Amino acid sequence: MPQPYDLITMGRIGVDIYPLRTGVPLAQVDTFGKFLGGSPSNVAVAGARLGLRTAVVTRTGRDPFGGYLRSQLREFGVDDRWVGEVAAYPTPVTFCELYPPDHFPLYFYRLPKAPDLEIHRDELDLDAVRAARIFWVTGTGLSAEPSRTATLAALDARTGGPGTAPASVAAERRPTTVFDLDWRPMFWQDGEANPDVRLLYREALALATVAVGNLEECAVATGEHEPYAAARALLDAGVDLAVVKQGPKGVLAVHRDGTVAEVPPLPVRVVNGLGAGDAFGGALCHGLLAGWETGRVMRYANAAGAIVASRLACSSAMPFPAEVEHALARGEVPAAPALPALPDGPAPDPAHDPAPGPGPAPARVPAAGGSGADA
Repeated sequence: MPQPYDLITMGRIGVDIYPLRTGVPLAQVDTFGKFLGGSPSNVAVAGARLGLRTAVVTRTGRDPFGGYLRSQLREFGVDDRWVGEVAAYPTPVTFCELYPPDHFPLYFYRLPKAPDLEIHRDELDLDAVRAARIFWVTGTGLSAEPSRTATLAALDARTGGPGTAPASVAAERRPTTVFDLDWRPMFWQDGEANPDVRLLYREALALATVAVGNLEECAVATGEHEPYAAARALLDAGVDLAVVKQGPKGVLAVHRDGTVAEVPPLPVRVVNGLGAGDAFGGALCHGLLAGWETGRVMRYANAAGAIVASRLACSSAMPFPAEVEHALARGEVPAAPALPALPDGPAPDPAHDPAPGPGPAPARVPAAGGSGADA
């Protein structure tokens, strides 16, 4: 049997189209950069940058953008053997606006349906899924069929099959399975009013060993808004490790064995907060596979997320190990050159408030603890 992958992720992929200027309304932007995007795909890239053997299970359209994404995955060292094509739907595209340090509106183009929601259960290589040292799925994968059934089937395969009660299995015998809460109401029919969301999240949590999410996502999954209460609720739902990202307050991690780590963010001059959470995820997997204690894992993942927040892109911004170690040693992320803003350009649309308008480079602020929104 081939050597198991260190990390297999499953779910979203798309093309990120980002302005090459900050503080400029999208209607006024005339220069863009094109990047690989989609949270689980970015997590696979982040893991590969840190030396992990990674692969992603996803789908693109049968179009030039799909070809671009597969090429990018290969360039980043991510195995694309499970990246299929869906002729019926175009490859998704996502635009954003950049208003550092904390306002990055996203505009998703995933209609009539995203190809990555067309993953079927019978297309999965469940042997590879079972064998992977870490398997990573997201809440978006539960938002529509057939992806929903495929996602739950893959999670179930990690427990040993139907009838296995994960919580009754010794922790050391449970393979590391991460459920990234990844709450995107615009991807769900009826959004926040959908009565199935919490039930589906609970089903996924019962099959996972690690849950990762920001406070809003934790509230959707558990009904708890306070960080420690949310972490306890995630543990009660079945996971062994609950990771609650708290934006500028850093990250809280609570393990079933009683270990608690609350880690502040590294200071960083934010350029684009999108993708910080994906870097955090890849570094989280790296630390878990290395067998580090929980606090060290969180500090390392925090630093990786902060580095990406200091850069424009998501995928190509993922740090290498030496960069993470350097940031940790300095106690901050070295400032990257600021993107140009329009010195006398039009003011942002009032709907963007409280975003800053065009002007000087963003002030140095704490990173989002790796909890920036993920494209």
